[in-house]
Amino acid sequence: MTQTDKAAALRALHERGQPFVIANGWDAASARMLEAAGFQALATSSAAAAEVVGKRDGQLTRDEKMAHLRMLVGVTGLPISADLGNGFGASPEDCAETIRQAAEAGAVGGSIEDSTGEADGPALYDFERSVARVAAAVEAARQLPFRFTVTARAENFFQGVPDLDDTIRRLQAYERAGADVLFAPLLPDLDAVRRVCASVSKPVNFMNGVPGKSHSVAVLGEAGVRRISVATSLFRHAMKAARQAADEILAQGTFGYIDRG
Repeated sequence: MTQTDKAAALRALHERGQPFVIANGWDAASARMLEAAGFQALATSSAAAAEVVGKRDGQLTRDEKMAHLRMLVGVTGLPISADLGNGFGASPEDCAETIRQAAEAGAVGGSIEDSTGEADGPALYDFERSVARVAAAVEAARQLPFRFTVTARAENFFQGVPDLDDTIRRLQAYERAGADVLFAPLLPDLDAVRRVCASVSKPVNFMNGVPGKSHSVAVLGEAGVRRISVATSLFRHAMKAARQAADEILAQGTFGYIDRG
């Protein structure tokens, strides 16, 4: 598919009447495996992308993130939405440039979050700056030759600011700024999910991957969710299985994991 075709396919998934799962790949092998499994779109995970090269979430540079994205685009024909963190800079112009670079790398969608990434100081950008950053990302996306899907993330709960009213206020403002998809990671319960979904008209993404706070496709669909991502959960599950096999070898001298498949 051309990039235009991929962009249209991603948008169509959001517009159908039932939720879909966008699987988070972390390397070439996982991207190919997820495509073969039958997923219709992929997302990147900033944390998984960092861990596979020995770094922590937030430590990849923009150049490193784009190189990772190009690698994934090069091995799968599926549309890819990129986890672009906070846009690699505080200014609206930084967010716009990150969207342009992601599109050049082959993505047809991407997310911008409102967390500052600062160890000292406020966890979130103030309301006005946050909205301006999303608006700039949307404007950059609209100048592309295809319809890039912009996801705007309100990071309140993820950043230890558990204010649902402010989360909804931000998401509503991001919708008015033109965001195509809205996302508030780590919402505390299904009641909060329902409130968020009822408060906006654009598709809402829910992040599964946290024990005790993950739900089935059917349950999330009933709550109003249109897209479900899985964060680092597939990556961590794969690494856990490999670690269990390694422990068996070292502790027992056996290779039963091979026969177990």
